[in-house]
Amino acid sequence: MPNQLATETSPYLQQHRHNPVDWHPWNGETLDLARQQGKPILLSIGYSACHWCHVMAHESFEDPATAELMNERFINIKVDREERPDLDKIYQLAHQLLAQRPGGWPLTVFLTPDQLPYFAGTYFPKEPKYNMPTFRDILLQTSDAYHQQGEAIAEQNQSLLEALENTNRVGDLHATLTTTPLDTCRRELEKAFDQQYGGFGKAPKFPHPTFIERLLRHWQHTKSEGHEDSRARELVHIALHAMASGGIYDQLGSGFCRYSTDDMWMIPHFEKMLYDNGQLLSLYANAWAATNDPVFRRITEETGSWLLAEMRSSEGGFYSAQDADTEGEEGKFYVWQPDDVKQLLDNNEYVVFAPVYGFDREANFEGNWYPHMCVSPEQVAEQLSLHITDVQQRLASAKEKLYQARQARTQPHIDEKILTSWNGLAIKGLANAAYRLKRDDFLQAAQQAIDFIHANLWKNGRLLASYKDGQARLQAYLDDYAYLLDALLALLQAHWRTKDCRFAIELADTLLTHFWDHTKGAFYFTADDHETLIHRTKPSMDESIPSGNGIAAYALQRLGHLLGRRDYLQAAEQCLKGTWEAASQLPHNHSSLLHALEEWLYPTETIILRGQGKELEKWFAITREEYQPRRQCYAIATKKSALPGLLDEKAGHEECRAWICDGSSCQPAIDEFEQWQQTLASSR
Repeated sequence: MPNQLATETSPYLQQHRHNPVDWHPWNGETLDLARQQGKPILLSIGYSACHWCHVMAHESFEDPATAELMNERFINIKVDREERPDLDKIYQLAHQLLAQRPGGWPLTVFLTPDQLPYFAGTYFPKEPKYNMPTFRDILLQTSDAYHQQGEAIAEQNQSLLEALENTNRVGDLHATLTTTPLDTCRRELEKAFDQQYGGFGKAPKFPHPTFIERLLRHWQHTKSEGHEDSRARELVHIALHAMASGGIYDQLGSGFCRYSTDDMWMIPHFEKMLYDNGQLLSLYANAWAATNDPVFRRITEETGSWLLAEMRSSEGGFYSAQDADTEGEEGKFYVWQPDDVKQLLDNNEYVVFAPVYGFDREANFEGNWYPHMCVSPEQVAEQLSLHITDVQQRLASAKEKLYQARQARTQPHIDEKILTSWNGLAIKGLANAAYRLKRDDFLQAAQQAIDFIHANLWKNGRLLASYKDGQARLQAYLDDYAYLLDALLALLQAHWRTKDCRFAIELADTLLTHFWDHTKGAFYFTADDHETLIHRTKPSMDESIPSGNGIAAYALQRLGHLLGRRDYLQAAEQCLKGTWEAASQLPHNHSSLLHALEEWLYPTETIILRGQGKELEKWFAITREEYQPRRQCYAIATKKSALPGLLDEKAGHEECRAWICDGSSCQPAIDEFEQWQQTLASSR
């Protein structure tokens, strides 16, 4: 008999609909039930591609005896953290305050009927292991505590609420914005850099695209100022090459996994998330523009093609994730035995494939071989006295054969939920790759995804957060608006559509109307008419996805310069001031805000091109020739009219013209191509 999750659209919640646990979704009726029955709430938060969520489900939630105890003593609520990041942010923060350590997934929180947490943890085993208490012991102890220690819990709850409120730092709208966090961040990132294997920190090792983007932007800034920090570029090169050759990148099928379980990037946690791949697609496209490194171009093209082939719905939106597990085993889809590989490849292919991807070495994953690049094709070519072109052709043939054989296996489950925020990251990645590489297929996919969101998740002037099976639901969050606004600006640079510009304005206006803190600056994560929760967060730090405040400040500033909208520019400035204390204390964890700070201190160069046909494309093409992160360029055909803001003033001529503005100061129009070339060259 299905439980209360049977009518939910979330694939994660659907995975639990046949558990013997009497699961409920988070809603007013469920919270009322807890109050009526005087029971504590067991809140379990996870997501469909989460390996340890699956483990805890198999061990405990599918066990009738454990379920009986849960049903007897608790009102049990299951939440998809991807649908309800508002709840996840609150209770992850509560876990950190209660347990004095970071959380994760599955997140297991015990609440009073008034939603206040009094105990929190993550994964708990069914039987004693990992030096952890069993889940059954936790159930008994937390149930008894709720009924026997009410006064102590009430005191703790009051302290917790105060601590949660203190996490929203008081903004200072009179703060003086300086370069200090930018300089400190540069030092912090080098200090955290893994000099041996690349990337940041130790295992589990995450990609941290915002860190790498910060270094890339810093390098370009110092280069343009005449004191090039070549070491920053070197760190970018090392990190991106390490990931591209490691197992975190799927060497056969493309796309990046969530993180590496080792320092060497060899063995990943095999789930693939849309948000990682959207960010990394944009980053590698920028790195290609900055360095002309062919590896970065290859990774950009392969990752974009993977998004289109495996993560795109027939309606145009992008799915959320691919699972780490198949047939109950993590990574089973991705691993091999050398004998199986030998049977699929001819000898000429195997003799180059084996050394490049580690099949001539010991097993690296639970008695199996998972491909990662151990030596370069150039090294193998030299060792075997072969021409590099021959080696590359053999490798390409071998990889295609193995990929096709792998496709015949049981495929990882895809979470077909379409999230507005994560689609924003993917759309920006595709738009940026289309702009840098002139890939029309990437551009068309990005435009179709925007059109899908506008048609299905933009209702009555507001965004919805999630779409599945023809149903859009849940009031959108800060990230949804900010990421989509940022994506639209990237898409407008790749190809101008006036309707996209108007959509961007609507998103920006809604941000200011419903999310803005007018007294202290910065944006709340939830709208002013959102469901009332125990805390209204105002997050400023980057996590696995960028800070919504950072992206909002960055995008509003750019849109303000494009349209001449001072209210957008003022909001961006006050967002920076409202988060200044936090960003100053931990700069590298606020890299997205630092991108916006950099463009406030050194205003964006905004270029408007008007013209038509091949001539307009010629003028536009030379703006793509190098990496200029503080430049935004929009090529608008002369026939486009009734443009928003100040753009409509730049019309009336059929021949090409260019306008260049530094911040709010604009130069006279340029109508000669040679002068246009010279002006761009002098601005580098």
